[in-house]
Amino acid sequence: MSAAQEPRFTRFSLGRVLDDLGMTLLEITHGRVGDTQNIGGVMIYDAVDEPIYPEHAIVLGVGVHDSEALLAMIDRLARETPAAIVVRSPIELDDEARLALDANNIVLLGLARGATWTQLAALLRVLLAEDDFGEARVDSIGGIPSGDLFAVANAISSLLIAPVTIEDRSSRVLAFSEGQEAADPGRAETIIGRRVPARYLQTLTERGVFRDLYRSVDPVLVEEIDLGDESTTQRVAIGVRAGDEVLGSIWAAMDGPLTRERTETLKDAAKLVALHLLRVRAGADVQRRLRTELVSTALEGGTGAREALARLNLAGQAVCVVAAVVTADPERGAELDEQGLTAERERFADAFAVHLSALRPGSAVALLGDTVFGILPSPNDLHGDRAVQTMEDFLDRIGGRTTASIAVGPIAEDLTSLAKSRETVRRVLSALPARMLDAAAAANAPRVARLSDVHAQVLTLELKELMTVRGDEISGPIAVLRAHDLKHKGHLVETLRAWFDHFGDVGQAASALYVHPNTFRYRLRRATEIGGIRLGDADERFSAMLQLRLLGD
Repeated sequence: MSAAQEPRFTRFSLGRVLDDLGMTLLEITHGRVGDTQNIGGVMIYDAVDEPIYPEHAIVLGVGVHDSEALLAMIDRLARETPAAIVVRSPIELDDEARLALDANNIVLLGLARGATWTQLAALLRVLLAEDDFGEARVDSIGGIPSGDLFAVANAISSLLIAPVTIEDRSSRVLAFSEGQEAADPGRAETIIGRRVPARYLQTLTERGVFRDLYRSVDPVLVEEIDLGDESTTQRVAIGVRAGDEVLGSIWAAMDGPLTRERTETLKDAAKLVALHLLRVRAGADVQRRLRTELVSTALEGGTGAREALARLNLAGQAVCVVAAVVTADPERGAELDEQGLTAERERFADAFAVHLSALRPGSAVALLGDTVFGILPSPNDLHGDRAVQTMEDFLDRIGGRTTASIAVGPIAEDLTSLAKSRETVRRVLSALPARMLDAAAAANAPRVARLSDVHAQVLTLELKELMTVRGDEISGPIAVLRAHDLKHKGHLVETLRAWFDHFGDVGQAASALYVHPNTFRYRLRRATEIGGIRLGDADERFSAMLQLRLLGD
């Protein structure tokens, strides 16, 4: 078969399509989704006509509501080898329908209530139009470039003859139309700050506007807001949905009544915006997943590392590996479950990527497990000083919203040193505040560090781990002193530790323990007598100091 005759299949499996949609519109009702079989297209089932179905198509079962109708559909489609059938949720399946689906290797998907078949078909066709390089062959929705929300806002504005903003669920401005200069100062402030000011949000919330907006599929008329020295004109808003999920809203600054024509225009606009928002989100999910896979592969240093670096445009460069551990703000920590903490890490990773794209163009950032990793181009930064400064600048910028610690690895110039750099940052993270259980120690630890900054702490922690693995316990003089303190409620261990911490200065050590110097000298003498420690012997001093560090209490 010649190249011209060779059939062309899309690069998307059913699993990949569901991942890209984020399970917003579709749910798996029956069957197992695989990643090995590419989807050939999307078709609408017709019980009367005999359309030509592409191989391994997703078939939309419009009007199929029960097992009987589904069995008839499967019987007609079996020879067409569809990959999946979509029906409206919920649907009750009997055993015969399940057996028929399994026998023909068909996955049954359910379309979420509230979602339209038109919306689903359009989004699926856009996703399946991507070629081998991930660029869309069909790059428009409703005649507007896919994902171009500013073009969408302008189109809606021209229909309503009013300035328009498109906002997300948090009232952040995603796009706005032209003509905003004609709106009130509140709208101007919203555009400049890219989000609705807090004072207006409070008023809208108190009036129940958001409650009405997200409960109804119809537009909501928002009367003027008068805050004394400032006021807004009338607004008309409508929620943007994908099934039962609210994606955001459209706001138009317009006077006059909410006519039937305006209502229909806004409803149609909401459907169009939903498609674009889903496409933007799907594209972002794809890019994030691909970037995560490439960063992970590059850092592992295996056979695919060289290709991964090339695809990240980092091949042949000196790079620096950094890693960040994120914990919640202490005041909010109790409120965050694991899902909330994951979202916190994702927000941190996104902010980190934006920061590095400005200061270190070409950097790659990904959340791998519970750690945010970055690979930074680092020319002329032999000791990583510039990388450390970049990390500190970022933590200063995010302020107290998130608690994080960042480890900076050594400069890597080849694949071997890249893997070593990742291992180094993993070791450094263990000695930074976000990973430390001891609150006092964490308070004195740096937020950003290289191995040279915390080498002693890292080695001590690794030695603790080694002792745990081997089942070793503290022995010798320190063990004797601990036992004595436990039996007599004494203070010999803390006395010896204070003496070491203050370089043998009795006055400072006594002050740290809030005792008289003579009392401290007495305790120190008792410690040397009971423990049998010769403080004049360098080896015995080092052994005692090390064991006290490993003891940690």
